[in-house]
Amino acid sequence: MSGETLMQVENLKVYFDVTREGAMPWTKPDRLKAVDGVSFDLKAGETLGIVGESGCGKSTLARAVIRMVPAEDGQVLWLGQDLLAFDRKQMRDQRKEVQMIFQDPLASLDPRMNIGEIIAEPLKTHFPKTPKAEVRQRVEEVMTRVGLLPNLVNRYPHEFSGGQCQRIGIARALILKPKLIICDEPVSALDVSIQAQVINLLMELQEEMGLALIFIAHDLSIVKHISTRIMVLYLGNMVELADSKTLYARPRHPYTQALISAVPIPDPKIERNKEVILIDGDLPSPIDPPSGCVFRTRCPRAEPKCALEKPVMKNTGRGHLVACHFHD
Repeated sequence: MSGETLMQVENLKVYFDVTREGAMPWTKPDRLKAVDGVSFDLKAGETLGIVGESGCGKSTLARAVIRMVPAEDGQVLWLGQDLLAFDRKQMRDQRKEVQMIFQDPLASLDPRMNIGEIIAEPLKTHFPKTPKAEVRQRVEEVMTRVGLLPNLVNRYPHEFSGGQCQRIGIARALILKPKLIICDEPVSALDVSIQAQVINLLMELQEEMGLALIFIAHDLSIVKHISTRIMVLYLGNMVELADSKTLYARPRHPYTQALISAVPIPDPKIERNKEVILIDGDLPSPIDPPSGCVFRTRCPRAEPKCALEKPVMKNTGRGHLVACHFHD
């Protein structure tokens, strides 16, 4: 049902123990804070875009909500049930509701299996008693739906282009008819024309099947095109969350403003005259993040308060959340 809340994530934290190079065996490992207290919800039929620089925790967050990596703390409620409290069997039963599309389409496909076997694998895993004829029929149906000819079913991944391999990955995700698909930078390895085809396909499938999507990308123009709402991550922290139009029209956080200012504009005259906000310095280490506001070491607005106090997420109106002391 459209509008039904599928997932609620509360204060999710993902930490890793990291031993520094050259450290003695008895040295206590450092704590890398990959995701540090992120909260959001997701409704049926909605697309949540997640953006941020490399190393900001986007992929780790996506993997943590479906327990591909262990969470340190928090809750992930799926239709009211906490996934983090499930045992192995319970989690296996839930995985058919949530599928994932990966960044490198060819690397995510087993080269020893033909595409018919690859697409059918989730069906055979979760419903092993499905008759072979029905498996074949469903594979051919989902191949047709994603724009692949069913007569290619016995070919192997290396015989396909990058765009076709990503369509195979989408077909594999769709065959179980899930409620949520997590797209982890699914078009970053593709050229621009193929990117548009894959994005349009995902949007068509979403409308047709009522899918919810979590869409991770670096390209903010793509995220704007496909997303209902957009979350901005920085160093494992959510700094802003708003609907797509609001975020692009009036970004409140200085990090979001810098990211949006870097998006190219097709009009050469406007592109030449627009103001680009530059972010100085490198992304700090998540092993030793800055005190207070994690963005303060690169923020043009930083003041002493930013080093002393971590900003809380504030609702500035109509669900526009921002974590900044000086968002006004």
